[in-house]
Amino acid sequence: MNIGIVSDTHDNVEATERATEIFAEEGVEIVVHCGDFVAPLIPPYFDEFELHGVLGNNDGDARNLQAAFDSLGGESELHGRFADLEFDGLSIAALHGESKAEVEAVAAAEEYDVVCYGHHHVAELRDDGRTTVVNPGAHFPTTADDDRTVAILDTLSESIRFRSVLE
Repeated sequence: MNIGIVSDTHDNVEATERATEIFAEEGVEIVVHCGDFVAPLIPPYFDEFELHGVLGNNDGDARNLQAAFDSLGGESELHGRFADLEFDGLSIAALHGESKAEVEAVAAAEEYDVVCYGHHHVAELRDDGRTTVVNPGAHFPTTADDDRTVAILDTLSESIRFRSVLE
């Protein structure tokens, strides 16, 4: 199964639409959003997928974000500040990651196969012991072009790769 990972969409409709196009091309079934949707207008763009999201520091309208998730139906869920997920036997943690120390602590505990986070607007992929740490990039206006990416997690090969939303 392919899982899409995205973060920090910051109301960027064009980037969100491109992300969903990439996810559809890649056969993604589930999307993990690591926070900073900003407004409730963003979750409906993911209506073709099972969407799991966490709140970021710019997600002040949690009540209406929750309503947007509720309208998606199915298994889509807004998890609050932290998501503990499992798909195809892979354990996945998702958080926004304002505190790099928190991200590092979750990864260092080696309780998850994958730790997904955002906030810092820089794409990252690295291993920390048995845990893979990924920041899928961001879509804030000042984000560098190289970091305007989404990530695709292939649960069969347990590999992650990035796709640019600018291509």
